[in-house]
Amino acid sequence: MNIERYLRAIAGFFILLSVLLAHYHSSYWLFFTGFVGLNLLQSAFTNWCPMMTILKKLGVES
Repeated sequence: MNIERYLRAIAGFFILLSVLLAHYHSSYWLFFTGFVGLNLLQSAFTNWCPMMTILKKLGVES
């Protein structure tokens, strides 16, 4: 898998996890969902995401 596929998988996991936490624990977890969504939106325009930097440092190929 390349870095873009890892990034989409991690973002999807974070969104699903935060929705489940909002349902079972506290609705404040929806702020995390919003943060992930905003981060995905800004990365569509800038082609940069903090998770991409982390994945590159871990050795994931582009």
